Amino acid sequence: MLNTISLRAAAAALTLTAAFVAPAVATATPATAATAHCAHHTVGICKASSPHPKGAMAKCKDGTYSYSKTFSGTCSHHGGVLYWYK
Repeated sequence: MLNTISLRAAAAALTLTAAFVAPAVATATPATAATAHCAHHTVGICKASSPHPKGAMAKCKDGTYSYSKTFSGTCSHHGGVLYWYK
């Protein structure tokens, strides 16, 4: 009987803890909040409001800028996308 009470108490404590922790995890961080300015299907960090060359779509991981017209394949020969600007 003591084990049943301990299990119920542990389950209640875990549920209560999850109720307080989950909202903190779901809050937007600056990186995710900024993603609203970039295309919804892009993966990576959005830096649409940061300074970048006019017309650049992304900064590649090797430091070069991409001026591609489509998202598909952007920076594919430069290590992938580091930051999106659109």
